[in-house]
Amino acid sequence: MDSHGWFNFGPNSSHLKAACERGKCIILEVNTSMPYCHGGFENCIHIDDVDMIVEGDNRLLDELGGAAQPSETDLAIAHLVMEEIPNGACLQLGIGAMPGTVGKLIAESDLKDLGVHTEMYVDAFVDMSKAGKITGKYKPFDKGRQTYTFAAGTRKLYEFLDNNPQCMAAPVNYTNDIARVSQIPNFVSINGAVDIDLYGQVSSESSGTTHISGAGGQMDFVLGAYLSKGGKSFICCSSSVKDKKTGELSSRIRPTLLNGSVVTATRTNLNYLVTEYGKVNVKGMSTWQRSEAIINIAHPQFREELIAEAEKMRIWRRSNKK
Repeated sequence: MDSHGWFNFGPNSSHLKAACERGKCIILEVNTSMPYCHGGFENCIHIDDVDMIVEGDNRLLDELGGAAQPSETDLAIAHLVMEEIPNGACLQLGIGAMPGTVGKLIAESDLKDLGVHTEMYVDAFVDMSKAGKITGKYKPFDKGRQTYTFAAGTRKLYEFLDNNPQCMAAPVNYTNDIARVSQIPNFVSINGAVDIDLYGQVSSESSGTTHISGAGGQMDFVLGAYLSKGGKSFICCSSSVKDKKTGELSSRIRPTLLNGSVVTATRTNLNYLVTEYGKVNVKGMSTWQRSEAIINIAHPQFREELIAEAEKMRIWRRSNKK
């Protein structure tokens, strides 16, 4: 608690104030190891609104949600995305190794004057900040500040956020507001996917009925970037995946999503799709145009099979449109 009676929520302002406003009994665990995170609003609660307090001194985890080491595929995809990021862009990075890899490459690049407006704050933003890539000078609001709703990563991330006025924790209905994101020029959204089909539908939550993750803010930022002047959204994934038990290779690009798959990003709002074999901007493409473009970035082993399926679906080239 500070001298004015306020408790800071630390690196998570997404929904905690709203939850406290709804709760009938508010119990806080106070932890002196928690980083103090600056915010715009709804990042703290006053002692007058608290019913009980529990004292704790639990050490922070050394890592929570840190990205895995990038593979050659991650690096290939990241290099393709990097080619599309201009100076002065405002970035959103999703969870996973690949978006984090893009951030690390940016830290080593010649890009400058970047901004941050993201749902999840990750280690890659720390790398970019320390490399002097982030100034936020072109953001139309929250100028000079890195805006996020929650943070997850390694100890260096928590140490960087602690009492750092450059970083701003805000509620999720602020960071993920499509109307707000769309006002930011050159907004660049970078997220991963589980599967993609030939219509351009993206599943980032499940493979069939096997649930993997939640929706998060992917669709919010895909739409926000779509509407942003000069904005771009990138959905990235490896072209194939290998079964750990059998060693069998299967394509992540499918004729249609597996039965029961959750559609996270819709085909009508998609922008760039990226695999290690290339990138394609499907914005404004007809169904037959995008099926051909998507097949062109599939793993070579599966392209003929995908063409055959596209022909059956009557979405392979204009001559098949009847």
